[in-house]
Amino acid sequence: MPRALDGLVVLDLATFVAAPFCCTLLGEFGAEVIKVEQPGRGDDLRRLGTPAREGLSYWWLVESRNKKSITCNLREPEGQALIKRLTAGADVLAENFRPGTMERWGLGWDDLRPVNPRLVMVRISAFGQTGPYRERPGFGRIAAAMGGLSYLSGYPDRPPVTPGTPTIPDYLAGALGAFGALVALQHQQRTGEGQVVDVGLYEPMLRMLDELIPVHGATGYVRERIGSGTEYVVPHNHYRARDGRWLAIACTNDRMFERLATAMGRPALAREFPTMAARLERRAELDALVQAWVGEADAADVLARLDAAEVPCGPVASARDLFGDPHVKARENIVEMPNPLGGLLSMVGVVPRLTASPGRVETTGPVAVGAHNEEIYCGRLGLSRDELRALAGRGIV
Repeated sequence: MPRALDGLVVLDLATFVAAPFCCTLLGEFGAEVIKVEQPGRGDDLRRLGTPAREGLSYWWLVESRNKKSITCNLREPEGQALIKRLTAGADVLAENFRPGTMERWGLGWDDLRPVNPRLVMVRISAFGQTGPYRERPGFGRIAAAMGGLSYLSGYPDRPPVTPGTPTIPDYLAGALGAFGALVALQHQQRTGEGQVVDVGLYEPMLRMLDELIPVHGATGYVRERIGSGTEYVVPHNHYRARDGRWLAIACTNDRMFERLATAMGRPALAREFPTMAARLERRAELDALVQAWVGEADAADVLARLDAAEVPCGPVASARDLFGDPHVKARENIVEMPNPLGGLLSMVGVVPRLTASPGRVETTGPVAVGAHNEEIYCGRLGLSRDELRALAGRGIV
């Protein structure tokens, strides 16, 4: 079955997670992604996280899926010349170095645009290409903190926490980078002109903080940490069942709360707490009532009652729970691929689903650094094997 991005060529000059994830998403839907690694050492993601073997992590095998690995020393003029030649035939180039780095290497936008005026250049950095913080380094934890999310995460009497995993900002920046690339490609189709897609790691966090910014701008109100509850609706929290499992329940309007009250066997609660304002005013009392009810039964029983009443709910799932969940299985959210090191490798499937041109995972991340040097340099650029060996001997590839 054809994929939507078949024929698209993407150069992945990035490292770690954000911009590489942008390229991974494009590769899942058909783009040919050429991953550029450091000669010899390879990409740092190969060594980040849990090792599948020495020098090769599970993270690399999953997030570099569908990519072809080449090596190139971007700090050397010969390496820069090779990248420019590859750029001439590329549609998208992604990088996540500190602003100014690509320019010092002669690979900035002003250097690459003359080579390929149709190029879309995705630039993901800690704080974006402009502004007083532009040259600061940063990772996901810094982005969650600077973007306002960490301040809201945790309990009021405890320090702010990084929500979930520090890589959430990286993944969101990568997703928005891919979205930006597709928008820019649409513009390119109409005008013939490429452009830069500029994303700061902290910006997706800022963009997704619902009403926090407009409310502060209008009223000066600063939202504070309230634990696992939700600022503007209640009951909308995590509750512990008798068997120790945690459940999420979300009632965002009066109708949903009426259903919950009925499921609890206490329909009079809907009259006692008739509006969201009334429920917010007595947040602690209402959360305690819901917790007392949930705590009287095992999780499966509570979920069954809530499902029957059409109350939004679900288990707070661990990795073990996800592997055993029938819905996750039916949706093929976790897929298995042959592990190049032997056996099978589990990974999250392709998101989103397309009915006519679905994405797919064809290969895991390349095991060997520069596994596709000959295919790309000789096949795409026309170098001879002797020329490629000479470049390798000089540390260029």
